[in-house]
Amino acid sequence: MIEFIAQNMAPIMFISLIVFLLIGYPVAFALAANGLVFFIIGVELAPFSDSINLSWPLLNALPERFWGVMSNDTLLAIPFFTFMGIVLERSGMAEDLLDTIGQLFGPIRGGLAYAVIFVGALLAATTGVVAASVIAMGLISLPIMLRYGYDRRVASGVIAASGTLAQIIPPSLVLIVLADQLGRSVGDMYAGALIPGMILTGLYMGYILLMSFIRRDSMPALPLEARTLGHGVTSLFVALLVAAGIAYAAHVYFSPTQGDNADILGATVGIAVIYIVAIIDRATKTNMMSRLAQQVIIVLIPPLALIFLVLGTIFLGIATPTEGGAMGAVGALVMAAAKGRLSMDVIKQALASTTRLSSFVLFILIGARVFSLTFYGVNGHIWVEHLLTSMPGGEVGFLIAVNLLVFFLAFFLDFFELAFIIVPLLAPAANALGIDLIWFGVLLGINMQTSFMHPPFGFALFYLRSVAAKVPYLDKVTGKTMQPVTTGQIYWGAVPFVGIQILMVALTIMFPQMVMHYKGEGTGIDPNTIKIEVPGFGAGNGTPGLGLPDNGGGLGLPGGLQLPAGNPLDAKPADGANQQPETKPANDLNTPPSFN
Repeated sequence: MIEFIAQNMAPIMFISLIVFLLIGYPVAFALAANGLVFFIIGVELAPFSDSINLSWPLLNALPERFWGVMSNDTLLAIPFFTFMGIVLERSGMAEDLLDTIGQLFGPIRGGLAYAVIFVGALLAATTGVVAASVIAMGLISLPIMLRYGYDRRVASGVIAASGTLAQIIPPSLVLIVLADQLGRSVGDMYAGALIPGMILTGLYMGYILLMSFIRRDSMPALPLEARTLGHGVTSLFVALLVAAGIAYAAHVYFSPTQGDNADILGATVGIAVIYIVAIIDRATKTNMMSRLAQQVIIVLIPPLALIFLVLGTIFLGIATPTEGGAMGAVGALVMAAAKGRLSMDVIKQALASTTRLSSFVLFILIGARVFSLTFYGVNGHIWVEHLLTSMPGGEVGFLIAVNLLVFFLAFFLDFFELAFIIVPLLAPAANALGIDLIWFGVLLGINMQTSFMHPPFGFALFYLRSVAAKVPYLDKVTGKTMQPVTTGQIYWGAVPFVGIQILMVALTIMFPQMVMHYKGEGTGIDPNTIKIEVPGFGAGNGTPGLGLPDNGGGLGLPGGLQLPAGNPLDAKPADGANQQPETKPANDLNTPPSFN
């Protein structure tokens, strides 16, 4: 029995960790306790197995591993983006966006659902925090959607799903963690995830469009009396055309001096001009634009500018993700101050939430370091790699098995837990199969997104449940008694969107170029076809060489070295010459050297 345990320490250790987690033991302490307990067992059983490489002095490596976690600059981006997201959520940006975009899409069937998805994508690109997005949209949009007759399952599902876009659209926190665990650049991970995130947003909108035809009564258009901003879409289009013309003129002006940056500078000038005009138009009440156009421009441009400040500087190589997060935090404070909603209470709440989340991540990382020390000491990484690479089907079989594993574990584990426990075990096997780790990380990120959505432990569902009405309530606008939203309706509303996320995983596998574009165009040359041949010195007899003439001596260089043939050490002095090596007089170090 002892020998069996010694030979199978790695799988026993992994199964024990899963049991610890399933019984509800805190993740960080489950990892650390599991690692320490099995370290003691492994030291005692080391004589019974060649695969156990554990000894008591190995514990001295733990302080160095802990320091590696705390000195990781990449992880600094997590508190910055968390702080930015919480300040923006407190600043009322989500409320303004939902109200304005809801008015813009209101006249069409399902307009409020489109607005929620659009705002969810914008919040994802600015906050990167799922909880903030779901709670904000649940508080603001859910009562309005129920007020105007939306099906409860559709309304709750679209809010929960849109909030989870913060999982895959940069600057996502999970992408930072995945990049760190895979040993890859956060900027590359962001660039790779951008297009899949946009396509997933489009699939959500496609589902709403389909449902608006299949179940027309489930998502009615906003009634006329609810459109307080009135009409004015034509005015908005004219304003956008004017902005585009100004941007093109500025691009032409900057091209001779700024080169490739002229596009960005031109767009910045066009947007800035139309934003200033909208503010002046509202302040002076000249009514050059409609109220709808004014509101859309004034509300939309600041978050778009913040997105460029964060993601644009990262993609252009001007800032690292950590620096981009710091600029985003400052930008969020400026936006909150501009709206008059920045106070010491807001800052204290944001700092407290940021500290809690950062501590949570740090403790899990430290626990993971203790676990991995023991797991690697019993060759667990080799066991996992052999297990995954030996699956039938090669790379495709590996991807199917891994995605099924992650999807199943996401029923019980949070995305942070999956990233810190599972990903380090999967990365070596993926690398051994020649899979690009950026593509693999984005694929896992899309799959882990389901951890927020599928019952019974989807955190987005919990967030929505915490703000959705649990008892009948009186609507303030219509005066009608509204029925509550049940937990079953929230769960069933999430199911179609989980299916869409699974479809997105399949599309990412079938069309990897959605992610691989991060590498750029490349040269189009296959490195495997490159053959380097170094010519020799000889020539003739069909032997490739430099073609130097051979005059019977050594290298045979014409007019050059003309070294004699044979070994120079065997050379003998000329006949009758008893030659002695010529000696030079010693230099007099008391006199300065002469250069004549």
